[in-house]
Amino acid sequence: MAIPFATDEWIKALQAELNNSDAYNKAAATWEGDFYFIVERGADANAYLYLDLWHGKARDAYAVIEPQSLSPAFELSAPVDIWQKVLGKKIDPIRGIMTRQLKLKGNMMKVMKAPKAAIEMVNCATMVPTDWA
Repeated sequence: MAIPFATDEWIKALQAELNNSDAYNKAAATWEGDFYFIVERGADANAYLYLDLWHGKARDAYAVIEPQSLSPAFELSAPVDIWQKVLGKKIDPIRGIMTRQLKLKGNMMKVMKAPKAAIEMVNCATMVPTDWA
């Protein structure tokens, strides 16, 4: 059954996929940093998904009600249609950042040094049955 995108259930399903992926574990073995994945919804309130990534594992993941309550190292934001293209592998995440389709706040050089980890994260996200409605 498909899980609605940008929900607590969806980010927890991604956490499980990341933690079960040997490819992600290897690609992100030296990664340290947490993220807000921000889904821009126009007139509606944006969705904030928190993901704590540490040495190839996702230590925590949940939807955030009060985004000001945390200050993650990175924020990656885009409208729903761009997220759908990233997870559909129509937009490479690093290329999406470089072309500003995905907006990144945080240490750009750190992200650029881990392109394989970003690709493996997208691969894991494609394993989550997603309802885009």
